[in-house]
Amino acid sequence: MAKLQRSVLVLFLLFLLVSGLYFAKEFLVPITISGLFAMLFIGFSNYLESKGMSRGFSAFLSVLTLVLSVALILYLLSIQLSEFSTNVDTMKQRLAEILLNIKRWVNQTVGLSMKQQDDMLKQQTQSGAAGNPGTMAAAVASSLMSVTVNLVLGLVYMFLLLYYRSHIKKFILKIVPDEQLKRTDEVVHESARVAQKYLSGLSLMILMLWVLYGIGFSVVGVENAIFFAVLCGILEIVPFVGNVTGTTLTVLAVIVQGGDGGMIAGVLGTYFVIQFTQTYIIEPLVVGEQVSVNPLFTIMAIVLGELIWGVPGMILAIPGIGIVKIICDNVPELKPYGFLIGSQSKKSNTGIIDKIKSIFKKD
Repeated sequence: MAKLQRSVLVLFLLFLLVSGLYFAKEFLVPITISGLFAMLFIGFSNYLESKGMSRGFSAFLSVLTLVLSVALILYLLSIQLSEFSTNVDTMKQRLAEILLNIKRWVNQTVGLSMKQQDDMLKQQTQSGAAGNPGTMAAAVASSLMSVTVNLVLGLVYMFLLLYYRSHIKKFILKIVPDEQLKRTDEVVHESARVAQKYLSGLSLMILMLWVLYGIGFSVVGVENAIFFAVLCGILEIVPFVGNVTGTTLTVLAVIVQGGDGGMIAGVLGTYFVIQFTQTYIIEPLVVGEQVSVNPLFTIMAIVLGELIWGVPGMILAIPGIGIVKIICDNVPELKPYGFLIGSQSKKSNTGIIDKIKSIFKKD
């Protein structure tokens, strides 16, 4: 009976936690993303401090490095977009031809004339744009202002989290009993280590995917191949959904650009080859099994993250549930939950990477 009561209390606590995360989304999302970036740059900040640099300046350089990296990516994308814009007229003409063919097919299949289809589309457009244009412009301006404020606030959070990381760690150690200090210190270090290695490995994997997609799309003959390669790599931060979305957009662009069936098949073939390479070579070698969560709870975490926080929740789901598992594994009362969401067993040395490693491994 006592175990049942404890389980009910734990489930009730989880319900309150999820509810709090949902209603505090606007406040918690910038802090959580900033916390992950801070974990990513802890090693860089520690390196700068070991060279005699002050903590404040090392935190500032970490934030500056992040800003310059994002600015460089946006600059490269803008160059590709400028080249992409030169083909807009051709793409518009091709898109008009595709829409005309679709209308003809609907006319032959359903029996709706082109005039009836145009009238239906006009009604839908008018009903969708029934709002005041001034109101819509105000909403767009408000959204842009909100994004700008969150970006600036996120950078400030990241700087302060790096600057006060020792202070925050001391606070965590002060609220636990003395006999739990060593274990708590291990949990804090392990959580930061997992998040840091996962994020750094993910960043390196995205760079590799840029190269692979760039080569693949260029060989196939996709126009603006670098742009779509960078797009597919960036979308990889959204698990399962990002790579499919990026490839779908590339296929649609190829269709609009006038590509034939062979080029579409080439794009899909590139996608499957790179996904195989990513799954069996890049991820085990670069990312590793830093987040040992079984696939069932990985997907559940992504779905729950999307329901609570939207796209940011999907991005934060995997490192978040990895940190939760570490905490559960190190708290006796929560160990059953850590066992539940963890991998069933360690993988045996049957994979490609394991065989390669075993060649160079000393006996």
